[in-house]
Amino acid sequence: MTDPSDSQSIIIGCDHAALRLKEILKSALQEKGFQVTDVGTHSEASMDYPDTGRALAQKVSSGEFERGILLCGTGLGMSMVANKYPHVRAALCNDLFSAAMSRRHNDANILVMGGRVIGDILALEILSTWLETPFEGGRHQKRLDLFDQI
Repeated sequence: MTDPSDSQSIIIGCDHAALRLKEILKSALQEKGFQVTDVGTHSEASMDYPDTGRALAQKVSSGEFERGILLCGTGLGMSMVANKYPHVRAALCNDLFSAAMSRRHNDANILVMGGRVIGDILALEILSTWLETPFEGGRHQKRLDLFDQI
């Protein structure tokens, strides 16, 4: 089990529509010194994205990983799957402002992006912003505590 305080470990997964983007982000994470666990997919063959979404979200939900990254064609399906799990706050971010705010105010622990929606350079910038932006806590923590009551 990964120590949740170990910010250098991260889990990543995608469907067939975002395989190329996953490989780009995985390389960038490794260059930043992250130990990356890849839950697939590893092929462009059509597959069911909920399988990957579940595999990753379960590991974040249980605390095995502090943060994860999910990718699919639009990001919509993966974010819907992931947010069904307790303690998961998956944020679909296709711009820098959303990436920053998802961390500052929502303490998002899964970043979701659409491989058919954004380009590689923007995806890398979103990833960096999301990784580097801290949670502000304070009044925002009270609101997050309300999530766990749902």
